[in-house]
Amino acid sequence: MNENPSQPSHTFLRATSAHSLRNPVFQFKHKHRPFSSLKLPSPSRQIHLLQPHPFPRNPGHFAISASPSSSSSSSVALGNEKDRLPADIEVKETEEPNCRVRLSVGVPQAVCEDCYKRVINEFMKQAKVPGFRPGKNVPESILLSHVGKKNVQKATVESILKRTLPHAMASVTGKALRDSVRIVTKFSDMEQTYSSLNTLRYDVIVDVAPQVKWNPENGYKNLKVVVEIDSDIDAQRASELELRRRHKSLGLLRIVTDRGLQIGDVAVLDISATTIDQDELNVVELPSAESKGFHFDTEDGDKVIPGFIDSIIGIRPGETKSFPLVFPESWKQENLRGVHAQFTVECKELFYRDLPELDDSLAVRLLPGCTTLKQVKELLLQRYLEVEETAREQATDNAILDQLQKMVEVEIPQSLFEEQGRQFYGAKLLEIQANVKLNEQQLASLSSPKAVDEYLESQKENILNVIKQNLAVGDIYKRENLQFSTDDLVKEVENSIAEFKRQKQEYDEERVREQVQEILEGAKVLEWLREHAEIQYINR
Repeated sequence: MNENPSQPSHTFLRATSAHSLRNPVFQFKHKHRPFSSLKLPSPSRQIHLLQPHPFPRNPGHFAISASPSSSSSSSVALGNEKDRLPADIEVKETEEPNCRVRLSVGVPQAVCEDCYKRVINEFMKQAKVPGFRPGKNVPESILLSHVGKKNVQKATVESILKRTLPHAMASVTGKALRDSVRIVTKFSDMEQTYSSLNTLRYDVIVDVAPQVKWNPENGYKNLKVVVEIDSDIDAQRASELELRRRHKSLGLLRIVTDRGLQIGDVAVLDISATTIDQDELNVVELPSAESKGFHFDTEDGDKVIPGFIDSIIGIRPGETKSFPLVFPESWKQENLRGVHAQFTVECKELFYRDLPELDDSLAVRLLPGCTTLKQVKELLLQRYLEVEETAREQATDNAILDQLQKMVEVEIPQSLFEEQGRQFYGAKLLEIQANVKLNEQQLASLSSPKAVDEYLESQKENILNVIKQNLAVGDIYKRENLQFSTDDLVKEVENSIAEFKRQKQEYDEERVREQVQEILEGAKVLEWLREHAEIQYINR
């Protein structure tokens, strides 16, 4: 059972933490490797990739760390113990846009004097004043002269903040977002106020958990989802293509000498393309559509621009053909969609396949362990039926999540947007590093504040949509009182930690546990939605 079901805390679509969590639901959009943390230079914080949810699991868990800075804003972490104060502090709460709350705190003289006494006593214990034995009482005037009045004043202001901030935060305990608490009053101004009035006033800004509003209300209970299924994942077709691929791998390529290109041949082509201008005055080359020494299997005609294969049928080695084609609007390269192009294709070499007869004698070579062609076909079909089912589930879950984010209205705090975006960017860097060994200079460039900010801006819509999905899922989990078993949680945490150890990576067990819990909660929500939604599947 979920140990803390009351907390609206979900980021289950964030990067998964271990191999054991490879549920296709969570891999379809974000495929990330196990990791611990990655430091990216940032004006405000260290980025933790294995970040738990943005909401505190334990309401009131705070640990203060305020430093005497001259900046107008300083981040603080809060601690969980509220020290008894000799007098009540005054707190005025004001709501601000984007899920922010401003707390204006007034600290009375009695509290300031008590903090001053504590600071003096602490200095007295630690200071080594000439002529006095350590730990013995030292006249206050001598102590101030030895330590410095300014240092005592700074320490007193820090003490006041540490003791009063947990009290000031009482009204937002349980809904304040992690790492979002900021004292916005300049430390120098606080020092001046304390020095002149023996009181203290400061303002705190904190991001709070967003409130999800459904439009229509409870709309998730009557979801109607259309799921587009890619024809490439059709199990029957995919298994036949795989059998054909394996059969071709057993054949030999032989040079064609007496004819032109036919379906089934493999040609080595040089391809170039230019745009077609009506006035023929502004011809532009299309480097992204060019290829030299391109090995083209004519049985892959569905993977090239429509009309291409028909235009080169019959071409012979050494021959060149030129023809116009239009890139379809669905073309993967966005810059080529709808472009009218003039292609020039030169055939360098031409081959045909000399294939062995497809019968039982090839079974063991087509699929080890098989003795008949029928057995090969059945096993390949079974494999692709599993792939088809997985892809179908993935497509369904993504369609549901996309529908959810369109049905919720919610303000997204800036701190939550930055945290989610920095996680995505950190995971992207890890993926780049896994594929390309970056040197220190390249990594520093990609990790710069400018690079991170550019990524956040370019991916803003995607990041906000993912956050909305997470918040919608979290709200449904709470509304429907969904639960998962403690055994599942324990098992997945153990598997995740084992994977971290296998990868020889550092990890925070509490963070692993929290993220596993979020993934399990998200899986429960998607399971519930699949059961209650009206789902229509169409092929594309």
